Amino acid sequence: MQELKDSLNRSIQYLLYARMPDVIDILIVAFLIYKLISLIRKTHANRIAVGIGIVISVLWISDRLNLTVIYFLLNKAVEVGLLALVILFQPELRRALERVGSGNILFFLRGNVDAQTVDMAITQTVLACRAMSKSKTGALIVFERVNKLDNQRNTGTIINSDTTAELLKNIFFDKAPLHDGAVIISEGKLSAAGCMLPMSDNPNLSRDLGMRHRAGIGVSEHSDAVAAIVSEESGAISVAVDGMLKRHLSPETFEKILRNELTNEQAADTGSRQKKFLGRFRVKKNG
Repeated sequence: MQELKDSLNRSIQYLLYARMPDVIDILIVAFLIYKLISLIRKTHANRIAVGIGIVISVLWISDRLNLTVIYFLLNKAVEVGLLALVILFQPELRRALERVGSGNILFFLRGNVDAQTVDMAITQTVLACRAMSKSKTGALIVFERVNKLDNQRNTGTIINSDTTAELLKNIFFDKAPLHDGAVIISEGKLSAAGCMLPMSDNPNLSRDLGMRHRAGIGVSEHSDAVAAIVSEESGAISVAVDGMLKRHLSPETFEKILRNELTNEQAADTGSRQKKFLGRFRVKKNG
């Protein structure tokens, strides 16, 4: 009990005398821990995380109780286990590095995306998907967010036009030359069509999912993009976000998901927060 009190006292003293670099250091570590927990939840690795926690707890207890043999065996197992974890989570680590590499480092300093343009793109996409769902026209529409999709965009035909329902329906008409690929929408603009996307390498996907669904899931695994899919067989509307697929959506639910993912209040306030942050570092003029 006394040891716990001493530990708390040391922590309080550390916080009282913490410098700005120390605060930044703590915030960065907290953010990394949060992202690690999010990754574990998204990859359904909860049981593995619980198992690691139990091993570490037993390792600590055996050290405190001087259980030499148990401590020695677990310590060696942990050393080997670190390499095993890297191998086990190789796909997730690769995706994380790809997201870092494809992200826009200057996003924080960038101006705010025109909310009206994005809102119009969502409205037109919902109208197009509603019509294509009724006619059972297959479609794959990808909304680019922070992570740039330049590699995928370069495999298609650059369009750079306003996003309209009629244009989307024309692109995915089964006799159109670009209907087999994906459409990429960037900042509310229809950027490119006929694009090739990376396929998902998730072995647990349902076998009844076609190439469009696997490509939509794949691009959402390798980036933070939001993919909308219309099934050619059933006309069902689906959305892929962070490697997770939400299927058989009504047009109303489909629109709600797109707005929650692409036009949340936090994104809308980004511009004002950036100005406040940068304003603190401006040199004030005298007089």
